[in-house]
Amino acid sequence: MIFLVLGPAPGTDQRLPKTGTSAQRIVALPLNYPVGREGRLRFVRGWRLQSPNAMFGGFSALATIGPERLQFVSDGGYGVRLTLRSDGRVDGAHIGLLPVPADTPRRKSQSDFEAMAVDRASGTTWVALEGRNQIWRIDPALTHIESRAKLPKPHWPPNRGPEAMVRLPDGRMLVFSEDADDDPRGRAAFLFRGDPAIPGTRAQPFLYDAEGKGAVSDAAVLPDGRVLIVHRQLGFRTVFTTILAIVDPADIRPGGVVRSRAIGQVPAPLAENYEGAAIEVRGGRTFLWLVSDDNFNSWQRSLLVEFELVDLPARLPARTADSKKAAP
Repeated sequence: MIFLVLGPAPGTDQRLPKTGTSAQRIVALPLNYPVGREGRLRFVRGWRLQSPNAMFGGFSALATIGPERLQFVSDGGYGVRLTLRSDGRVDGAHIGLLPVPADTPRRKSQSDFEAMAVDRASGTTWVALEGRNQIWRIDPALTHIESRAKLPKPHWPPNRGPEAMVRLPDGRMLVFSEDADDDPRGRAAFLFRGDPAIPGTRAQPFLYDAEGKGAVSDAAVLPDGRVLIVHRQLGFRTVFTTILAIVDPADIRPGGVVRSRAIGQVPAPLAENYEGAAIEVRGGRTFLWLVSDDNFNSWQRSLLVEFELVDLPARLPARTADSKKAAP
């Protein structure tokens, strides 16, 4: 049986007419897809997000910042906050430019936000910029930059730089590149001992071997401290394939290779260019939010979907320091 998802067919454009960059209206159109009953990745609900704001879209990262409260950043330098009610009503929406240093021109290459981490206790936001190879820490109101630092040397190529970033429960931070370091063993990544936006923070380099799952597009921390990684594959019959996997930070060794365990794939009828992920726990159950980057193309959509994660594989026993065996 084929389920159709609400949205335009390729080549058509049913979006709200764009009216400039001052509009703050956002609507959420529900997706027509059945609730999941099997597997580890079970669809709960989803929407296609629209706004007349000309800069709405291009979402590259997502965070939950409160009950029903979501925060997005785009690769065009914008941030979005909104409250999404259970019935799909959008309240408290705000679309606005994120701060940049005074000496930074408002060009995409200079404000290409590709990853985000948020401390829900303080409201502090960290963003990773692919074009500048930098991490910025932004105040809770998203009005000014508190600190910023370049990634450690050797710097990653501008178009293959930081693509996913998570803040671990102990305050350490993981940053994954999209495709940096031409090492056949995997893609370059860093484990920061503290705040990566502070110059001089110690960083431990390592490699992530996706084992054919695709390029890393985002990551989010699970309740047990492991990290869920979103992978993106490009194809012809199905343009976007999204594969989800789990990696354990305990497996990271200096200069070593870490691998992940696949847990599921976004169903083909819901396929889009998912670049933002967030984990939320409600009533003892774990939920995954995904948001897609429409690239401001008429044939793509800004989809926001929620899945419940069920029966995840147990954490493997800790490996010894000299073990080179990868997780299966």
